[in-house]
Amino acid sequence: MRNDNPLGDFLRARREHTAPGGLGLPAGGRRRVPGLRRDEVAVLAGMSTDYYVRLEQGRERHPSAEVINALGRVFGLDADALAHLHQLARPQHRASESDHVGPGLIALLQRWHDTPAIVQNRYGDVLACTGLALAIHPSLTRDRNLVRLLFLDPAERALFPDWEEQARQGVAWLRADADPGSPRLAALMGELTLKSPDFVRLWARHDVRVKSAGRKRFAHPVVGEFAVNFETFQVNGKAGQTLTVYHAAPGTSDADALTLLASHAATASTDRVDAPRDVVVVDRPR
Repeated sequence: MRNDNPLGDFLRARREHTAPGGLGLPAGGRRRVPGLRRDEVAVLAGMSTDYYVRLEQGRERHPSAEVINALGRVFGLDADALAHLHQLARPQHRASESDHVGPGLIALLQRWHDTPAIVQNRYGDVLACTGLALAIHPSLTRDRNLVRLLFLDPAERALFPDWEEQARQGVAWLRADADPGSPRLAALMGELTLKSPDFVRLWARHDVRVKSAGRKRFAHPVVGEFAVNFETFQVNGKAGQTLTVYHAAPGTSDADALTLLASHAATASTDRVDAPRDVVVVDRPR
């Protein structure tokens, strides 16, 4: 599923999702297209309509930084989306990727007995996790890819009371970080496009967000509903790897739920199915 015109597709999606009224243009009347017309974008960005059409059609693929910034202002792009647009217009060389988790990080995770933490690559493949993270996401015993689980695994989907928001963010994170020309991304997209209409719908929006921090709500089959905050960090020296850590404020019901889940996981039956061999469960809760 290699895309030959990612810049044009992104511009088209952003144009269709930009409300004319927010830019002082009449929103009523007989509009044949959703969002803005191409000539409106061109005028607002200070370029000719012909030039903008060439950008969308892929006949012009390397606009200047000034043009990109002008389009970003028209579409109201935030910093993450604007950086993504610059990357599409001026693709930068990406460092070679590795799915090997360094021994220092493994040693650190082994000390986090009561902390849910996940190391993953830019495509959502879990490379290592603590035992408490596995207890929160038991579906990792069946599939190591969090994006695929989110859309195709009913149990993982049921974990999120606000599944639509989690799915939208997951797709936006994938688009922001993944290499558009990667065969791994093409394979993942191909499978999800065939099996999940929800993925097709959300991917077509071209939303972009860099994973950094936020909050997740869970409806867990063991401990019920709880929420955690999360922080995501880039792993130094490992291109594309991130470390996500969940945490809850001490003394809250959310923290109590994590403690209860850790206790349950520690006393669970020993005949449970282990995670796939390429997922390193570095510690189980005690």
